[in-house]
Amino acid sequence: MESPISGAQPIAASRSLPRALAFWYLNARPKSLPQSLLPALLAVCFAARTEGFSMTLALLAALGVACGHLAANLFDDYFDYLNRKTDYRDHLRHEGFRARIGKCLYLTSGQATLLQLRRVALGLALFALFLGGVIFHFRGMAILGFAGAAAILSLFYSGPPLRLSYRGLGEIVIGILFGPMNMLGVYYAASGEFSAPLALLSLPVGLLVMNIVYVHSIMDFAPDKKVGKQTLAVLLDNTTAMLAVLFFILFFPYAVIVYGIWHGDLPAAYWVWMLTLPMAAALFHMMLAYIRQPERKFSRRFWMGPMSAWRRVEALGIDWFLIRWFLARNLLAALCLISMIVSFIAP
Repeated sequence: MESPISGAQPIAASRSLPRALAFWYLNARPKSLPQSLLPALLAVCFAARTEGFSMTLALLAALGVACGHLAANLFDDYFDYLNRKTDYRDHLRHEGFRARIGKCLYLTSGQATLLQLRRVALGLALFALFLGGVIFHFRGMAILGFAGAAAILSLFYSGPPLRLSYRGLGEIVIGILFGPMNMLGVYYAASGEFSAPLALLSLPVGLLVMNIVYVHSIMDFAPDKKVGKQTLAVLLDNTTAMLAVLFFILFFPYAVIVYGIWHGDLPAAYWVWMLTLPMAAALFHMMLAYIRQPERKFSRRFWMGPMSAWRRVEALGIDWFLIRWFLARNLLAALCLISMIVSFIAP
């Protein structure tokens, strides 16, 4: 659940409440929020056309998703730090590995303590569960199932005893958590019912969320393998297999959409998804080049979508990583935004 830019922030954790809130928000890696919020908002757009739609419950559900996601990011930092500290990438760079800058520098620099981190992560998680309790009051037992399953998967993503992200299951968990579970849960909170078309659409969305993390793990393959972190890429441990899985994750979503249109589950307006195929193809090409020619440079193009603080990224020397990560994120964003528009204009 890690966003690639995760450096220490210049706000001390022990200052005034507004500064402390800003400190923890920035270090909870809000750049990763589109992975959960865009699918959640897509579910809200679908639910807006139902008779039982509640904007209040929809917004509470989306806020709960965001708080749960940020809490999971902080818990991920907490358990990673406990297990192997988090400056291992810096050591690996000195050993000649191509690795990014260290993770959660706010801990390694002494700006915050593990106790503070644990309290903030737990507070965010409890607030997300509180919002789930409010929605449960209006929508009933189904919400408890969604909230409980999400809490368990988020906690055990990197927490003991399951430590799913260390067993090659992290990418799959994130795809399920932020795709089908997120979208169906938010839709039910907003409308009080389930939707078969949304369930179908949640599969490709979940795969594209998974794609962001999987691209991440391919590029972190060497350092992760060195420290014994069992990502899906490390589990495969074969570049041909990695690329085959990437091809499936990137392009199977389009096959699902074609099936949905052909079968009548989705309106024909979803053909507009095909406009994003060049982004998917470009990302696959970049990842193929990363495997075969890791030093090859790619230029940022306008059609790849926004890539914030790009000059700083280039100055840090991590543009090789972030151009691929941003493109994976922007592909998900483009398809979610397209689907939101279609949900309003399609019959």
